[in-house]
Amino acid sequence: MAQPSLPPSLDPSQPGISQGVLTVPMELKYLCQQCHGVLRKPFQAQCGHRFCVHCLKQLTRSGPQPCGACQQEGIYEEPQSILNTNDAFPDNAARREIEILPAGCPNKGCTWKGIIKDYEAQHEGACRFERMQCEVCHNLIPRGELDKHAERECQERRLNCKYCKVTFDFRDIKAHDEICQKFPLPCNGCGKKKIPREKFSDHVKSCGKFRSPCSFSVFGCDAVLENERQSYHEESSSVEHLRLLLAELCKLRMQGEEAGDWHEESALGLYRAPEDGCPSMGQRGKTEELVGKVAALENIVCVLNREVERNSFTMEALSRQNRIDQENTANLSNKVRQVERSLALRDLQVAEMDQVLREQEYCTYDGVFVWKITEFSRRRRDAMAGQSPAMFSPAFCSSKYGYRMCLRLYLNGDGTGRGTHLSLFFVVMRGKYDALLKWPFCQKVTLMLLDQNNREHIIDAFRPDVSSTSFHRPISEMNIASGCPLFCPLAKLGGKSSYLRDDTIFIKAIVDLSGL
Repeated sequence: MAQPSLPPSLDPSQPGISQGVLTVPMELKYLCQQCHGVLRKPFQAQCGHRFCVHCLKQLTRSGPQPCGACQQEGIYEEPQSILNTNDAFPDNAARREIEILPAGCPNKGCTWKGIIKDYEAQHEGACRFERMQCEVCHNLIPRGELDKHAERECQERRLNCKYCKVTFDFRDIKAHDEICQKFPLPCNGCGKKKIPREKFSDHVKSCGKFRSPCSFSVFGCDAVLENERQSYHEESSSVEHLRLLLAELCKLRMQGEEAGDWHEESALGLYRAPEDGCPSMGQRGKTEELVGKVAALENIVCVLNREVERNSFTMEALSRQNRIDQENTANLSNKVRQVERSLALRDLQVAEMDQVLREQEYCTYDGVFVWKITEFSRRRRDAMAGQSPAMFSPAFCSSKYGYRMCLRLYLNGDGTGRGTHLSLFFVVMRGKYDALLKWPFCQKVTLMLLDQNNREHIIDAFRPDVSSTSFHRPISEMNIASGCPLFCPLAKLGGKSSYLRDDTIFIKAIVDLSGL
């Protein structure tokens, strides 16, 4: 008799849940008597034993069956021990108890934890660490890596060649690449990388950068050149090629002479005994072939001789043109040198004009000069590091036609003031009107570091030592500096110094013009 089908909601396609899912000891009341897993959608037979709905359906698919559990326990009794889907009922109480049991994923590497209900609804069949069987190679692969395995790792997978679209096994990929007519090959000459194999031979013939043996390689030339240089090589090496051809020609002639000697001897065959035999057809054909080769080589030699003559005329014309080009190049080089000299003179004149303009901008003509020094901290660091120990001020004059002078400042000191003081010196410079002036220079010089609050300037003054060469008429651009190595202690420039504001100091020089 046909059995009624179970409702779809109670007809899952899987047997019980693996006992390894439970994180607590397994109780017998939660055990399916058929699959021995944790009950999934439990049904209770009239004998009291519980089965998964899937297992009960499998047991009774051919009709009512005796309960194996009753038989094993020795309590078999008809009709209670007969399994029948009509008499079984869903055990919802057992289902609710099972759904709240603590569970954990049994797959190695997975850290999921929860309850049975969540395991069935959310995690079962979706765990990335569950090992699945590859449909192609049948190896067990974690679910999360199954797509990657199928696309990149499976040794039995089928591939479509991305060049010619032919389908082949992955293990045959190297063999296919060796014969695929669409497979891209690189040209070692021009560097082009994606040349289909079917067009590679045509590319090699037309590529000027592809390297190939000389066409005379069959005669012994071992040159391997780019295609675009083959013609030049044949022209420039024509003599060497002729030697190779002559050597080959001599070899063939020797072979031909040997064959001719044999042929002459064969002419005496009429006088030989019958048992001596006659020349074979194969030997006669070989002789004719050698004679043909000799004739062909002689023609090649004639052609090459004409080519050598033509090349000689070409080389002579090129030599004449080269001499003319060299003369033109020499003339152009002379003109370039003349232009460079003119530009150098112009640059020198411009530099001199710039210097004059700068001097006119800063120069004074009353013997009084104020020197503004910005970026004091950076300049002092450079002086301490020895990069720029001294700096010169712009020039100033006692009058428009008077003495020309400047100041020299050591920001980290000089001599006895090194590292402790600012050292300030006065320098007499060579001027345009020195011949009209009184020498030695003997005017009083006053040097000042200005207090930017206008309260207490640092002042030092001296009268020139007329015996010192520092104050005689200059014979070079400037005389040796003379002045105050202990002009100002560096300590006075620290902190909130009134002498140093906005990283700037002011130095003033006054030349007494009395008596001039």
